[in-house]
Amino acid sequence: QVIVHDVNELTEKLFPIVEAMQKHFSAGSGTYYSDSIFFLSVAMHRIMPKEITQIIQVDLDLKYKTNIRDLFDEFDNFPEGAVIGIAREMQPVYRHTFWQYRRENPQTQVGEPPPDGLPGFNSGVLLLNLEAMRQSKLYNQLLEPTMVQKLTEKYHFKGHLGDQDFFTMVGMEHPELFHVLDCTWNRQLCTWWRDHGYSDVFDQYFQCEGEVKIYHGNCNTPIPED
Repeated sequence: QVIVHDVNELTEKLFPIVEAMQKHFSAGSGTYYSDSIFFLSVAMHRIMPKEITQIIQVDLDLKYKTNIRDLFDEFDNFPEGAVIGIAREMQPVYRHTFWQYRRENPQTQVGEPPPDGLPGFNSGVLLLNLEAMRQSKLYNQLLEPTMVQKLTEKYHFKGHLGDQDFFTMVGMEHPELFHVLDCTWNRQLCTWWRDHGYSDVFDQYFQCEGEVKIYHGNCNTPIPED
């Protein structure tokens, strides 16, 4: 069954919920009404009908190497308290974004590569447990403008990647809200940061063992042919 949603209608519902966070996680210099759609996943539980309990949200620049139904099985692996399934970011983008916090906290794992570090998240493949999102008091508190402001000040955070930035920042503070997907479910291919100051550490973020299930051709990177 395919249901088509009107982008303008969704944006109208989203804007009041995400307006406050847009100035922290948008590329523009202000809060653009149209930018709200880049925060759809953050508040999906507020605007989708109650009978919809789980959603997989994906970017368009993906290539599937396995049946997407297999990804739904990951919902069964969510630990208690987790509301979103998401893979780690595979470039040192958040090593860069959190530079000031990292300088002030030299022992932090924030921005460090896996397996022990916190490299942040990539929102190209998202599992949204809408029912868990609706019931999580903690998650809904984190959507409040005062909480967003508090965290952005703590981490000196200014991003431009929409929902991905929000999930990354929240994940630094409350990792228990997230079920981390294996990198093979979102094998990102972009290497932009390797050529922009991080060649010495890039491979620590970029490596991904195992058979790829979904390729993600982010930053217009060509996806391997079969």
